[in-house]
Amino acid sequence: MAIRSILSITLIWFGSFVLADPALWQREWPQTDFSKTSVSDWSEILSGGPPRDGIPALNDPDFIPAGKERDIGPREPVITVEIAGQLARAYPLRYLTWHEIVNDRIGAVPVAVTFCPLCNSGLSFDRRTAAGVLTFGVSGKLRNSDMVMFDRETESWWQQALGQGIVGEMTGVRLKSLPSWMESWQEFADRNPDGLVMAEPAYNRSYGRNPYRGYDSSPRPFLYNGEMPPHGIAPLARVVRVGTRAWPLQRLADLGDVHEAGVVIRWRAGQASALDTGQISKGRDVGSIRVRDGQGRDLPHDVMFAFAYHAFWPDGQWMLGAP
Repeated sequence: MAIRSILSITLIWFGSFVLADPALWQREWPQTDFSKTSVSDWSEILSGGPPRDGIPALNDPDFIPAGKERDIGPREPVITVEIAGQLARAYPLRYLTWHEIVNDRIGAVPVAVTFCPLCNSGLSFDRRTAAGVLTFGVSGKLRNSDMVMFDRETESWWQQALGQGIVGEMTGVRLKSLPSWMESWQEFADRNPDGLVMAEPAYNRSYGRNPYRGYDSSPRPFLYNGEMPPHGIAPLARVVRVGTRAWPLQRLADLGDVHEAGVVIRWRAGQASALDTGQISKGRDVGSIRVRDGQGRDLPHDVMFAFAYHAFWPDGQWMLGAP
């Protein structure tokens, strides 16, 4: 990442501690009930720079057949969502990097496909709740460097990495996680020749460019002042989180297949990092992960940075293998 970008982010980071005050946020969020919250220390919530909706979430995007897509590089990462009875859908990170949330509907299931670049966290949720179907946007706030989403129906705040309400009426509510996974565009297209891929949004963005160049090689995460991960694991090393357990991606890459704790994790080469070089298609190979249970069913999981896993699951189990 360029030095100018680092300095800009650092200034925002220090200034955010002063502004971590619900009394000030209430002006921007008049419908949010700040008296209801699971956040014990408001200084954990920082401004990421852009204001509310400064990063525009996408609603009901267009799709094209996989066979007609010509712009996405074969190694570029996509988030795949497969729902029974529906054509598989691919959500390219070349778009999610700039929009972070896609509110979509696959058959009868309203879904939110999300990606937080600062945590490398890509998760998909069912948008149905007891309060109705929610529509999510990007708040512009971060907690432990992870995106804080908000819903437009109650204006509650949600932690993306947890899929859980943390401020407002929906505090404590958890969204249902849907099985989805990051893989290369080539992998998706080969397996789903009749599948669908999200079409390029009608925004003036440099789609395909990585604005976080070199980020996943940085020694420390930005906009984060929490504890670093244990066991000598680098804070921006990728881990595969399944429930409260985390497997270092490098261990999986070394082994290829792991059968542990009732899950089967497969690593295969061929997927570019979206947070490495200036062009996503040229990022170094970090491989693709597929997580299934013993019956071969896909399981919800996340491939996130180690610091973020430790921040949200400080008592989680690190799956490091034999000593």
